[in-house]
Amino acid sequence: MESNAFHKNSGSPPDSEEWHWVEQLKQGQQQALRPLYERYGKKVYALSYRLSSDAEVAEDITQEVFVQVWQKIHNFKGESKFSTWLYSVTSHVAINHMRKQKRWWQSWFVKSDESMATEIIENVPTSDEQSDFTLSRSGLDKHIAALPQQARIVFVLFAIQGWRHEEISKELNIAVGSSKAQYHRAKQLLQMSLHQEEIDSGVVA
Repeated sequence: MESNAFHKNSGSPPDSEEWHWVEQLKQGQQQALRPLYERYGKKVYALSYRLSSDAEVAEDITQEVFVQVWQKIHNFKGESKFSTWLYSVTSHVAINHMRKQKRWWQSWFVKSDESMATEIIENVPTSDEQSDFTLSRSGLDKHIAALPQQARIVFVLFAIQGWRHEEISKELNIAVGSSKAQYHRAKQLLQMSLHQEEIDSGVVA
């Protein structure tokens, strides 16, 4: 029954081997977690690192993600690809992990950041178009990692993971306008960083 729902709702046929592992997990067979980890572990870590910009924290998040997969696999109904569900779990786990840190609260509630958001909000596009920034550029990850925490998280969720600003605002408990402002801020900082890199490397004068 679950498998039929997957075919009906996902829009594309599932990976039969992967679907078999998922079904095994739902039946309580924990050994099926290993092949899923081998397939997605590095990608989960990469997303965790993009969100946290800390290698050690990313490792902790990655481990927690697969614990969550084991515990909450029955929440996966096959209405999307397993990888889509997995990356959503990763984003939630990462944010919850960072939320427990003192610097998280400091970074989101510092007055200067709130003032910045208010000042630039009128210049932020209201559409959710993500095609206005090139994400395929080699070495972009190191520039993303250098972004301020709040701008980095919003940028990763919106531009890379495809979340809408409404979803981000709900997850982070911030205004939609603040999410848009942080995305705009992240783009500006990335553009400046990439331009400086070109100058330093002699690509541009």
